[in-house]
Amino acid sequence: VQLVESGGGLVQPGGSLRLSCAASASTFSSYDMRWYRQVPGKERELVATITSAGDTTDYADSVKGRFAISRDNAKNTMHLQMNSLKPEDTAMYYCYAAKRYFTYWGQGTQVTVSS
Repeated sequence: VQLVESGGGLVQPGGSLRLSCAASASTFSSYDMRWYRQVPGKERELVATITSAGDTTDYADSVKGRFAISRDNAKNTMHLQMNSLKPEDTAMYYCYAAKRYFTYWGQGTQVTVSS
């Protein structure tokens, strides 16, 4: 499975961005999906999760109420809507797919929140 993230960039505090993850697998709908983020020198942090059917989501406390994860299984895509962005949200954001013992990572997209 190949995962390609897009949508990152530079945004001012309080602004919004929408990240996308495009998957190559025709079986995308069978994968649980996640967004992670990482700042240089720190461990990768789980941001949001969504089940294969899209019926259950979960968020890190630091982004609850500001971020929303979603997926479109017909288009093999996943999204992360990020609102009310803060400087501490600055990180490389990674898409992650998992099914049974198989896991896949994208290359990441940089999000920078700065005035």
